[in-house]
Amino acid sequence: MQVQRVVLNSRPGKNGAPGPENFRLEEMTLTPELKDGEVLVRTLYLSVDPYMRCRMNDDTGADYLTPWQLSECVDGGGVGVVESSRCADRAEGDVVTFFNWPWQTHAVMKGSVLQKVDPQLVDGHLSHLLGAVGITGLTALFGVREKGHVTKGANQTMVVSGAAGACGSIAGQIGRLDGCVRVVGICGTDEKCRALVEDLGFTAAVNYRQEDVPARLRECCPDGIDVYFDNVGGAISDTVISQLNNGGHVILCGQISQYNKDVPYPPPLSEEIQETLQSKNITRERFMVLNYMNKADAALCELSQWVKSGQIKVLETVVNGIENMGDAFCSMMKGGNVGKQIIKISE
Repeated sequence: MQVQRVVLNSRPGKNGAPGPENFRLEEMTLTPELKDGEVLVRTLYLSVDPYMRCRMNDDTGADYLTPWQLSECVDGGGVGVVESSRCADRAEGDVVTFFNWPWQTHAVMKGSVLQKVDPQLVDGHLSHLLGAVGITGLTALFGVREKGHVTKGANQTMVVSGAAGACGSIAGQIGRLDGCVRVVGICGTDEKCRALVEDLGFTAAVNYRQEDVPARLRECCPDGIDVYFDNVGGAISDTVISQLNNGGHVILCGQISQYNKDVPYPPPLSEEIQETLQSKNITRERFMVLNYMNKADAALCELSQWVKSGQIKVLETVVNGIENMGDAFCSMMKGGNVGKQIIKISE
């Protein structure tokens, strides 16, 4: 069987933005003779996500992430369908998902690592298994619940950076559903601002490329900021933190503005910001979704209900074809996506 796959062609410079030339499309022959316990899967959808930029370095800077190897197949979140099986509990036709799915059109994998999913969980929108009703949704939900300390009736204001991205767009809606009276998103285009307010029910949105962020935040958050869902780090986060109320909470989810730089994760803060955190008794703890997987099944059911009922709206940017993986990844790193960036590999 002839299949296409994407391998890591080169690494970006330690302080460099990734380019499509860092990836290479290859043809290979797959022998579909399965060993005991193996399945042949056809890939339906693949995900590209900011954390993958760290995997492009020879040292990811995070003990839970392994680097991609040069000339080896790249991997990440994927969903597909079993085409043949020698694994007792994975049958032909099963829809399966995996966090380390190879970027290939077909693949042979151990059936035991693949999670079988009921398509009804997402009303047949299988790409949502990589986003709102998958690891992205869990990241948003556990971030808000475990680190955000949102309390119904407490008149809280939440700010989300990277708010039109996969995680931020869900996190803001969960903040609203869990009881925040104001949810303000920060993003990089007027189109994204409109989507946040008109489609997702954010109270307001700030375009950091065009607007005076400190002034707009003061205007949109007249009672200050209680909860900050941080996806970007850097100067934007410093601005938000400086406007947090006493006893506020920072949900440290991601730092995409820093991922092309050779700095540790999480990147160091300036002395001024560290003093703000201390003097205002603000919590800012590292957050990792993998620490909460014992609660994942119940959380996925809740996310599924919210999406099916329309209480959470899902934004996606879908690109077709495995040959476009590199372009889609680099576009996402520059903010070219609205919502979750998905690559459709097959029907």
